[in-house]
Amino acid sequence: MRTPRHVLIAAALVGLTACGAPAQTEPMARNEAGSPALQAAAAPTQQTLGFGGQYRFDDGVTISVSTPKSFRPSESAYPHSDRAAAFEIAVRNDGDQPYRLSALSVSATVAGGGAKQVVDPTQGYSGIVDAGKDVPTGRDVRFTLAFAVPEQPAEMRLSLRPNTTSTVVAVYCGPA
Repeated sequence: MRTPRHVLIAAALVGLTACGAPAQTEPMARNEAGSPALQAAAAPTQQTLGFGGQYRFDDGVTISVSTPKSFRPSESAYPHSDRAAAFEIAVRNDGDQPYRLSALSVSATVAGGGAKQVVDPTQGYSGIVDAGKDVPTGRDVRFTLAFAVPEQPAEMRLSLRPNTTSTVVAVYCGPA
């Protein structure tokens, strides 16, 4: 059973892991007697990389994220934004089984706050179009995602997790 205290501890862990900072792996919650409290599920560890890097997960899936490309979204883009940053993401499957692309989780923050994904089909930013397809073993797929960013460059983080059971989240960081 989760309590507000556990939620606060989890939020503190997320806040403490900045670009380049190691993830906390020791349990922090304690029961009334001062002993470590049992946790329902261990939070995934973070592997922090710079934009342009790649990370190979234990299941054989490798994810690469390009450096950001700044652009001005068209009038038909949603949500409306004066500036956005686009990233080419490559997913390679060298695992034993086909990889279901719909299992991929991608989130972004900019300057410490949430960043919304920008869909701008006019400029080719349509999200993960083939999300329902499998990536066969030994193959890869590439797609481009865009996120709303402020007019002035700011620190951005893209967090990618190949599936909900992954014990690692790859976090790509840098200015955008």
